[in-house]
Amino acid sequence: MKTIYIIVLALLLPMLLGAELLIPMDISQTNHLKAYGVAFEALKQQHVVKWLLNYRGGSFLMPSTSDLEALCNIRGVRHESVSSSDVAAIMLEIDEANMEAVVLEKEPKIAVYIPPNSLPWDDAVTLALEYAEVDYDRFWDDEVMAGQLKDYDWLHLHHEDFTGQYGKFYGSYRHTDWYQNDVRVNEAMAQRHGYQKVWQLKHAVAEKIREFVYEGGFMFAMCAATDTYDIALAAGDVDIVDALIDGDGIDPNYQSKLDYSRCFAFEDFKIHTNPFEYEYSDIDASDYSRLRGAEGDYFQLFDFSAKYDPVPTMLTQCHTNVVNGFLGQTTSFFKDKVKKSVIILGEVPGANEVKYIHGNIGKGTFTFYGGHDPEDYQHRVGDPETILELHKSSPGYRLILNNILFPAAQKKELKT
Repeated sequence: MKTIYIIVLALLLPMLLGAELLIPMDISQTNHLKAYGVAFEALKQQHVVKWLLNYRGGSFLMPSTSDLEALCNIRGVRHESVSSSDVAAIMLEIDEANMEAVVLEKEPKIAVYIPPNSLPWDDAVTLALEYAEVDYDRFWDDEVMAGQLKDYDWLHLHHEDFTGQYGKFYGSYRHTDWYQNDVRVNEAMAQRHGYQKVWQLKHAVAEKIREFVYEGGFMFAMCAATDTYDIALAAGDVDIVDALIDGDGIDPNYQSKLDYSRCFAFEDFKIHTNPFEYEYSDIDASDYSRLRGAEGDYFQLFDFSAKYDPVPTMLTQCHTNVVNGFLGQTTSFFKDKVKKSVIILGEVPGANEVKYIHGNIGKGTFTFYGGHDPEDYQHRVGDPETILELHKSSPGYRLILNNILFPAAQKKELKT
């Protein structure tokens, strides 16, 4: 009987002492990416999770349960058991410094906009969600046009081309099977929704997404889904697609008809309509003639006040403020094309380039992140999958995962 009491006491002692589970996110963490998945799982189990902004790299604090501790052990996530007095000391330190404890309420419902013919490693966010073991649903045009976005909190877009030009791969890949199949799939989708042209459907999808954000949704985009999204909003029903792509001519007055006021992030840009040019506009700062190379390419995260600017602080949580650069069809954005109302989260030092931006639209927000894959410097069509087990503490991927937890914060925390 005495043995039973000892066992029961051992199980209850952490609860009696008010023990909590601290997941440090500084350089001591063994698997930063999987740590986000543990925080997500804790929210799924209806636990209160505190995101300790600027404390040890943006650590997580949650109830110490046998399930969560076991999950950390299984996934290789470093964790510490902290007593109630330890927590009090942490909170005092946070109160006196540029730190903040943000309460995460519940797990966000996540949708990833991705064509059915895309592979998981074509999208860095899908790759990150899979590795971190975070739940998400795949979406494409049918679901968006049917109004199903209203059931979700967070939407991701990657290298989708919202201008309807099939990624501007015409010049190099028009004779390949995958390109021709992509054309067939998109044309069939446009016809199913009553549109003669693919660009008309894509512009309509962009409008539906705009409604989602205005009504309180969180949108995150990478690579070409950033600038092509704004181009589609600015163009509206104006034809900006060359005849080689859609069979008829471009509106000769297309540039003067662009409405920049409808864009989320960019303004005063010029569209590139040449189908043989691998570029959509002069928003993108990609310049393959002056590649800095993986060793010399990096961008720097801005420091924000955790107490007064919790949102940009959440989005920039990392164990380093210098992040390796990486290319994409849209690698980064010229600063002079970014609206003044947009918050710059990360930029290339000494250049007119910003890499990571955020803004408010209606009741919702958007975040744009330039580049394709944070751990594949110059990703090419047909390149092999990035193995995230080799990049457990990738700063570039951490920024992606900051974005999926951001909508879990209490609404009052999101007011800036």
